[in-house]
Amino acid sequence: MVSWLIVSHHRLPDLKEEDRRKAYASTPKETLPSLLKSIGADWGYQNKFDENDYKSRLKQCFEFEQGLLSQSTEWTKQIKKWSGRLLQELSHTEQIFVDGSWRVIVHHARLCLMLGDHYYSSCDADKTWKTKLTLIANTDQKTKQPKQFLDEHLVNVSKNALLVSQSLSRLAEDMEPAYDIQKLKKKSPDGFEWQDQAVKSIQQFIQKNEGTEKQGWFIVNMASTGKGKTIANAKIMQALSPNADSLRYILALGLRTLTLQTGDSYRHDIGLGNDELAVLIGSKAVQELHHKNTQKKDEIENDLAEIGSESLEQLLDNELDYESMPQADFMNALFPQNQAERNKAFLYKPVLACTIDHIMSATETKRGGKYILPCLRLLSSDLVIDEVDDFNGQDLIAIARLVHLTGMLGRKVMISSATIPPALVEGFFNAYQQGWQLYCAFKKLKNTDVVSMWVDEFKAQIQTVPLANNHNIILDYENAHEKFVQIRAKFLLEQVVKHKAYLIDCADLVVEKNTQQLDESVQTEYFRRIQQHVEKLHHDHHTIDEKTGKKVSFGVIRVANVSPCVALTQYLLNAEWSPDVAARIMAYHSRQVLLLRSEQEHHLDEVLKRKEKMGEQPKAFSNLMIRQHLDSTQADNVIFILVATPVEEVGRDHDFDWAIVEPSSYRSIIQLAGRVLRHRKLEQNIEKPNIALLQYNLKGLRKADVAFEKPGFEINSAKGNFKLDTKNFAELVDIQNIESGINAIPRIQRNYPLQPTKKLADLEHAVMADALTAYAKVGAQPLNGWLTQKWFLTALPQRFNAFRQSSPNIQLFAVWKNDKLIFCEKDDFGEYIERTGFYHISCVELNDLEKEKLWLNRNYGDILCRMAIEKDSENEDIKSEVEKLSKRYGEIMLPEYDSNKKLTYSEQLGLVVLNKDK
Repeated sequence: MVSWLIVSHHRLPDLKEEDRRKAYASTPKETLPSLLKSIGADWGYQNKFDENDYKSRLKQCFEFEQGLLSQSTEWTKQIKKWSGRLLQELSHTEQIFVDGSWRVIVHHARLCLMLGDHYYSSCDADKTWKTKLTLIANTDQKTKQPKQFLDEHLVNVSKNALLVSQSLSRLAEDMEPAYDIQKLKKKSPDGFEWQDQAVKSIQQFIQKNEGTEKQGWFIVNMASTGKGKTIANAKIMQALSPNADSLRYILALGLRTLTLQTGDSYRHDIGLGNDELAVLIGSKAVQELHHKNTQKKDEIENDLAEIGSESLEQLLDNELDYESMPQADFMNALFPQNQAERNKAFLYKPVLACTIDHIMSATETKRGGKYILPCLRLLSSDLVIDEVDDFNGQDLIAIARLVHLTGMLGRKVMISSATIPPALVEGFFNAYQQGWQLYCAFKKLKNTDVVSMWVDEFKAQIQTVPLANNHNIILDYENAHEKFVQIRAKFLLEQVVKHKAYLIDCADLVVEKNTQQLDESVQTEYFRRIQQHVEKLHHDHHTIDEKTGKKVSFGVIRVANVSPCVALTQYLLNAEWSPDVAARIMAYHSRQVLLLRSEQEHHLDEVLKRKEKMGEQPKAFSNLMIRQHLDSTQADNVIFILVATPVEEVGRDHDFDWAIVEPSSYRSIIQLAGRVLRHRKLEQNIEKPNIALLQYNLKGLRKADVAFEKPGFEINSAKGNFKLDTKNFAELVDIQNIESGINAIPRIQRNYPLQPTKKLADLEHAVMADALTAYAKVGAQPLNGWLTQKWFLTALPQRFNAFRQSSPNIQLFAVWKNDKLIFCEKDDFGEYIERTGFYHISCVELNDLEKEKLWLNRNYGDILCRMAIEKDSENEDIKSEVEKLSKRYGEIMLPEYDSNKKLTYSEQLGLVVLNKDK
C-alpha cells in the first residue's frame, strides 16, 4: 500500500497505448500483489521520447552524487517513528484486508497525501530547517530558484497529511446544511400531492425502523416528466436529513445549459439563498448571458490566477456562481490562499448544483489533483443524479464508479428520471451497496443494510435490503424493483393519453445497397414528406388567435444530427407551402455561437411555456416577435417550426402542439413526446395523433450497417449481438402500442426473453445490462473489474470507459472586427489568431425567401452593438468594445478538424460541416 501511494500520488499507473491496454481488458487481478507485479516504469513513469537517448541517460537516474534521503537525520527519525507505529497495528492491518476496508483507507490516505503536498508546495521554504543534504524538492514559481529541501518537503508534507486526515471526519460531519427551508415545508400544490406523500412514507418508515435514517439509502424517483421531480427530490433529501429539517447534497445534472436554470429554480421554488447554494457551470460567459437574460444585474467576478505544476495546480477549473463566505481555520491547511475562496464555496455551500462532469472528477482523474475537491465534497454530501439515463453505456459505467464511491464514503444516492431501465437501476444499486459495505467495514458498523426507496407520482415503496450473509442481494432488489414498475405501468395505462403517434411511410426511399451518402433527390423527397406531415399535424393540432382568427401551432421536428438538421431547415425555408400556410422556421442545435444560442434559448423559453388552461390564449401570442408574424402574414395558418437535434429532448421546459421524429432510440421518442402538451392538462384522451415517427432514419435510408447510433444504442461489434436485423422502424416497435399512446412502459419494463436484434427497446435494455449487470466479467474494462477487483488502483478502467468520450472539439471564437466576422483560435498566450481560411469556413447569407420564413432573425453585429451601448453609452469607441464582447461571448465549437471537409457558417443556421465535393 505504501509503495502504491508513493507511485500514484501524482498520477495513477496508466497505459496510453491501446494495444498494450487490450491485454488487460479481461485479465483478472484479484489481489494487490498480482496487480503491483504488472506495473512497471513504463506505466507512465518514464520520460521516453527517443530510445537511444533514454538508454544513455537511464544510468544517471541511479547516480546520487548529492547523497540520499537516508542521510537526513529528521527524515529517518520520522520513518522510524511511523514504521514502529505501523508494526504495532499489524493485527488490525490483517483485518482490513479481510473485510475490504483497506480500499477506503488507501483512498483517504492518497487524498491526505496529495492535499498535504498541495499545501506545503505552496508554502515558503522553512528558513530554520537544518539539513546536511543539498537535494531540492521544488523551485519557486516566480524566481525559478530552488525553494524547499527534499527532506524538509517530505517531512512537512507528512505533517500536513496528518493534519488533513484528522480533519476529514470533521469535514464529513460538521459541514453546515441549509436549515428551516420554509418553501419545502409548505403543502404541495394540486397535482403534486405525491411529493408530500413521499415525505410522509419516509417519516413513517423511520418511525417504525429506528436509526434507518443513518443507514445507506438508494432512492429511485421515476415520476413522469412535468410532475415536479426537482422539488420532490429536495423534499425527500430533507426528510432523510438529521432531524428531517435540513439540506446538504449535490444535484448533478446531465447538461451544462441546465445548471444556471436549476440554480434559479432552487432560489425561487425552494427558497435557497446565495449563502446556501453554489452553482457550478462551464464558463463565465454562459453565466453572464444567463444573468443578463434573467435580469440579474449583480455580476459576480471571481477571476483567480492559475498556478501550475501538479503540486500547485488549481483544484477547481470551472466557474462557480456563489457568494463569499467566512473561512474555517482548518481550511488553511487544505488550500493555497489564492484558491481558497472558490474552493470553499464548492465545499461548504449546503446545496451544490453542477453538471455531472464536474463531480465525475472524483473517480475520473488519472493525473493530478482534480479529484480532491469532488471527493471532499462527497464526504459531506449526498448525491442526486438527475436524468440519469441520458447517457450511453460507457458513460453509465463511469457514473456507476461515482455511485460506488459515494456509497464508500457513507452518503445517500438518488437517481431521477421518468425512463430509467431496470438494468440501470440494478447496476447502480449493486455499485452503491458494494461501496456501502466497504464504508460499514471501515466504520465497523454492525447494521450494514441498505434502505431502498422507489417513488413516482402514484406511490412510494420503501424496504430494507439486508446485505450481511445475503447471497441474493441483487435478486431481492431486482424483484422489489419489478414489483414497483408493474404498479407504475398499470397506473400509466390508466392516465389520460396526451401522445399518440403514427408512422410516415418511407419504404420506397431506401437505397438498394449501402452507400456513404444519400442521393440528393432521395433526401429532398424525405424532407418533402416531413413537410407534408407538418401541415397535416398543424391542421389537427392548433390554437385560434382571437385577434386575427388565424390557426396557429408550434411544432418540433427532431433530427438526429447537426448537418441534416440544417439541411432540413434550409429545405423548409425554400419550400413551397400550401397557399393558406405561412411557415416560420428555426434551426436549433449545439454548433452555434454562444451569444446567438443564448438569444435563441431565451426566446424559446419565453414563448414555449404553455401553461394556459382550456379556452385561454397562449402567452406566446403576446410576445412581440410572435405577434409581428401573426399580424403581418396574409395566410390563415401560421406554423412555427423548430428543427432541432437532441439538445431539445432533455431539460428544456418547452411545450409544443405536435412533433415529428427521426428516430434514434426508444428513449429519445419518449423524451421528445414529453415536450408535446408538456404543461397543458387534458380532461380526456386526444383523438388524433400529435406525433409522427419516420419509418426510417437517414442512416437507415442509405442502408448503413448501424443506423441507431450517435445518438443511439446500436453497436457494430464482432459478435453482432447489439446490431439490429432491420432498420425499418415499423418492425422494431409495436405499432399498435404507439398508435394507442406513447408512454415510458417499454423503456422501464423489459421483455422476457429480450430480442435485442429485433426490437429497439430490447436493444437498449440489452446494452444497459451488458454494461452494468455483467457480474461474471473480469478485467480492467468491465464495471465488475472496478467493483470487485484491484483495477481501481490504476487508470485503465478510465481509459476503457472514459466519461463523455467523443471526438475532441476545437474551440473557436466568432470575432467581430472592423465590421467583419472572422473565426479565431486563442493561443497559449491568450492572443486571438484568425483561422477562417485554415478551417475552410465560408460565411453564407440567406436569400430573401429564406429570410422571410425565419421564425427568429438574429444579427450578431447588432446584438453586440446593443450590448456595448448598454454597458457604456458614453463610450465613443464602440467598435473596440464590440470586438471585446465578441471574444467573450463568441465561442463556438468546431467538430474535430478534417482537411477533407469544409464548413459553412450562418447566423441563423450555425456552423455546419459539408463534404468538400459538394
